Order: sequence, then structure tokens, then C-alpha cells
Amino acid sequence: MSDRQPTNDRSRAVKEERIALRASHEERELITRASGLAATSVSDFVLSASLQRAGDVLADRREFQLPADRWEAFVELLDRPPVERPRLRRLLTEPSVLDR
Repeated sequence: MSDRQPTNDRSRAVKEERIALRASHEERELITRASGLAATSVSDFVLSASLQRAGDVLADRREFQLPADRWEAFVELLDRPPVERPRLRRLLTEPSVLDR
């Protein structure tokens, strides 16, 4: 199974699986209104939103592979001591203009 999301041309893909879910009347109406504004079917709207969310959730959990030499360089970079960045530290520790 691939982690890649289908292209925008999903309408041509063979759809063999069904996903069923329950929603309140209000939830269904909200989704129906939004899908209408997006000029798509409720089914395509829900599938598209679900695929986007699934991609977001999986984004930081995906496996990546590197050749041995590049892996060693990657690990070496991770093992380096942190570099002090005074301006970044100040940005993250001082109150922002929104806090004032």
C-alpha cells in the first residue's frame, strides 16, 4: 500500500471500497452546504477532507530511507551540539506584541 495520496483525478480511479459513517442532522447539513459551495458531491467532499487529514496525521510518522553514507551524515548532524541563536531565543522568550 502506498502512502501517496491520489491525484486530483480521483473520479477516474476505480473505487472498490465503501466507508460508512454516522453524522447528526446538523453535521450532514454542514457538510452538504460545504460540498455544494465546493461544487463537488458530498462523498467526494468527505473523501477529499479525510485524505487531507490522514496525510497531515501521517506526515511526521512516515518512514524515510537514505543510503548508508547519507544516513551517517544525517546522524552526525543530529549529534552536533546545538548552536546558540540569541535572536531566536529572544523571539521565543520575550512577550510578543500580541501579549502586550
